[in-house]
Amino acid sequence: MVELDRRDMLKGAAVATAGSLTTLSGAGTASAATHPTLQVGSHGSAVLALQARLTSLGYWLGEVDGQFGDLTRQAVVAVQKVAGLSRDGICGPVTWSRADGGIRPRARSTSGHVVEIAKTTQTLLIVDSGVVKRIYNTSTGSNQRYLQEATWHIAVTASGTFPVFRRVNGWHAGPFGSLYRPQYFNGGIAVHGYTSVPSTPASHGCCRVSLPAMDNLWGVGGIQVGTPVTAY
Repeated sequence: MVELDRRDMLKGAAVATAGSLTTLSGAGTASAATHPTLQVGSHGSAVLALQARLTSLGYWLGEVDGQFGDLTRQAVVAVQKVAGLSRDGICGPVTWSRADGGIRPRARSTSGHVVEIAKTTQTLLIVDSGVVKRIYNTSTGSNQRYLQEATWHIAVTASGTFPVFRRVNGWHAGPFGSLYRPQYFNGGIAVHGYTSVPSTPASHGCCRVSLPAMDNLWGVGGIQVGTPVTAY
């Protein structure tokens, strides 16, 4: 299979698929051995190169500004999740090699505008006609027991496809805290912004993303009432 995605940024890059991953080749410009290790606090041309590379692959990180802040860290974590690496948010030689190799998740949907929540990799995907457009770090249900109103429950993000039926443009108070700009798709389960997005499942069933990522998801090409959300 060959397809071109983000052609203006990746001219001549071919996409080769294998299993649930997609590899975008031809856009890397340096071997992993020549890249410095980058982490929160790093800055400069190497960070710019990393940010440009991740953005070209669809990993959302906000502005490409040469500053390795929390959004860049979360994009690096998303790459590490997709690649099956340790999720430390530090871009060392192995993570660089996966980025240079063009690793991306492969969509399950084949038509329409769909939000996919991949629970195994803890990533949220924006997919158009089977092509992954954007990739976000997320944290879903912890699968742990919790007590609510004298009843024990399991914190699960249920698998299936559900349409977004309600959204709140602001902070919305819930039984487990305030949710930022939530978009509800399965009862009280929503995609929402939160101040903490761990690299592992940690919620009561919702899909957490960073506050800036939630703002982005409210924008063009993101999530609206009626958008199908597929969790698997």
